[in-house]
Amino acid sequence: MPTAAETGPDHTAVRTALWRALHLHADPPPYVIEDEVGLRLAEPEADADAAADTGDGWRARPDMDVDATRRTRASIVARARFVEDLVVAEAGRGVDQYLVLGAGLDTFAQRRAADAVAAGLRVFEADRAAAVAWKRRRLTELGYGVPDWLTLVPVDFEGDWWGQLVAAGFDPRRPAVVASAGVTMYLTEDAIAATLRHIARLAPGSKLVTTFLRPIEDVEPDQQEQLRAAQRGARASGTPFLSFYAPERMAALAREAGFRDTRHVPADELTDRYFAGRTDGLRPSRGEELLVATT
Repeated sequence: MPTAAETGPDHTAVRTALWRALHLHADPPPYVIEDEVGLRLAEPEADADAAADTGDGWRARPDMDVDATRRTRASIVARARFVEDLVVAEAGRGVDQYLVLGAGLDTFAQRRAADAVAAGLRVFEADRAAAVAWKRRRLTELGYGVPDWLTLVPVDFEGDWWGQLVAAGFDPRRPAVVASAGVTMYLTEDAIAATLRHIARLAPGSKLVTTFLRPIEDVEPDQQEQLRAAQRGARASGTPFLSFYAPERMAALAREAGFRDTRHVPADELTDRYFAGRTDGLRPSRGEELLVATT
């Protein structure tokens, strides 16, 4: 029987989309990001593996426990908002390409279509061929379609994926924003370095925003078991975590690849930016943080 990885999005992509939706269902306003499009795409009630025996659907999944996933959920919505704020800001200064690596159930193109069109932005989403075919079908079924400024690019990340992007119309001679969220932990350092070198050769002024997992001992004590549980789950599903980085090491990798400038975006900065004044304790963990690198 084909696996999910062979027929559609992987479990991690679905889980991330559901956490974004859970933010709207479980947390009080103001919302960091409002995204139920990913939930519609995932259609979790149609997935026998995702639906709980209780009949309560996706909200009853163990990985959707409201309290246990509070900090992880906050990290997911904060990183999504940060990336989108950066893309909109860069588009405002004339950058007209946005590339999402390992796009999964990213929904920027559906939720921010007006912003993209107004800025003349071309959006490229790169993912495995099966995931791209599935997403194209779901976008059509739900009435979103694939507008001409959105290009879904099936790539083989073990092959010449950069050439496949260029063949699909991505222009490395023009500045771009490149986002890689929730990806580095699944890659070896050699693979991360190779990806960084490709992106560092983009036109001057291009920006990469990437997430990275910090070593477990660097995470808040009350979040360390949550990260260990995620690590066990990733291993059990056949997609083990391979890479953990201190911020200084992640920045050094980017500089070694050729980026002229790097900036670590810690969880505290995301808290100040998106969670100030909240009384419900919702705030991101420093288990996963961000790096912005500029060519």
